[in-house]
Amino acid sequence: MQAIRLARPRVSLRRLATTAQVPTSGPSSVTASVIPLSNVEAQWENMSKSEQAVVHRQLEELQKKDWKTLSMDEKKAAYYVAFGPHGPRAPVSPPGQGLKVFLFTMGLVGVAGLISIAIRSRAPPPPKTLTREWEEATNERALEQKLNPISGISSEGYSGKGFVVSK
Repeated sequence: MQAIRLARPRVSLRRLATTAQVPTSGPSSVTASVIPLSNVEAQWENMSKSEQAVVHRQLEELQKKDWKTLSMDEKKAAYYVAFGPHGPRAPVSPPGQGLKVFLFTMGLVGVAGLISIAIRSRAPPPPKTLTREWEEATNERALEQKLNPISGISSEGYSGKGFVVSK
């Protein structure tokens, strides 16, 4: 057992830790990019999560510098990574979906209107007590019986319509 342990090459944890780190400072980090920063918008969706994380870290390091020294492509890439239409900001519905929803809603409103018209066409005629003549006769009867003499139809100077509500 001791012989196997001595024959095995030793790798220090310190050396593994330093080789696994990605350089994030200096111009070498910009050149080690997975894709050019001028093309982030086109390639972002096709990149793996680890590649996206590398680009994100690179842009974080670039943003620590003076913004006046950054190129326009680097600024655009930083804005796209921070606020682009990906992740939680991705559009929920594809383009043209609004028109489909509108047309479907209008179709349902039309069907509801047709159902309402069909039901009303089969309904019996309104009762005779809803006619204007009947309401005027009710006003005359209320005046004969002196109905509500304080503030109603038979009070002095009453100028309202009384029981007439139909047009």
